[in-house]
Amino acid sequence: MKKIIGYALQTLLVVTWLLCGHLHASDADYQQGLKALQTNDFSSALHYLELAVAGDPDNLRYGNQYRQVIVHQKEFDRGVKFFEQLVAQHPQAPNLHLNCGFAYVDKIPVAGSITQVMLANNALTEFSKALQLQPGWITYYTRGISYLFWPKIFNRASLGVADLEAAMKIQQSERHHGYHLKAYLALGDGYWKTDNLAKARITWAEGLKEFPKSALLQKRLALHGDELKELIELQFDPSIRVNTDLRDLWED
Repeated sequence: MKKIIGYALQTLLVVTWLLCGHLHASDADYQQGLKALQTNDFSSALHYLELAVAGDPDNLRYGNQYRQVIVHQKEFDRGVKFFEQLVAQHPQAPNLHLNCGFAYVDKIPVAGSITQVMLANNALTEFSKALQLQPGWITYYTRGISYLFWPKIFNRASLGVADLEAAMKIQQSERHHGYHLKAYLALGDGYWKTDNLAKARITWAEGLKEFPKSALLQKRLALHGDELKELIELQFDPSIRVNTDLRDLWED
């Protein structure tokens, strides 16, 4: 029995050492990637950031930084392929699914119309997997606003409203964060898209109470009719790049 316990403890120590060393290596690679970015050495930055993400796939920050370099360098196929391979290896990593979904979104503006639909559907699939694995503000918000980008014929706006209402419920139970502004904007837009203008204006007005300096909320409340329609539809134009940088989640 002593030998069995001793072996078990030894195995645990070895596994712990390997894991800690692995994570430490990932952080070192991440720092090397950031250092390369400071000198505009994007090739080295992508190399080290890929090592960092591969070593710690569920690290939202590592994956997010990697995607920003991919967008800057317009190497969308490389980013999509990298995340697809990693997700296949780590299907239970919610933040990895999020970053994979955003990699699809990042590519949408440079794709043809048919490919845009495929990319949007792939992104929605990844966001749904992330939400199933880890329900929370970011996963509800992300899938919710993703639904709003679909044309009216797909009848997905109501699904987006449901997710965004869930995100709103979560944020109302949390302390104030700057990124909460996004939910007020998106939920109001979702109500507008589902022909509930009264609820849309109530939501934007509630948001303005919490974020009184928000020009985006002020503009929505000031516009009416076709002008408001033009503003909101512009937010969901697939040819315009969506800012998928998540750093405000930890820099707030």
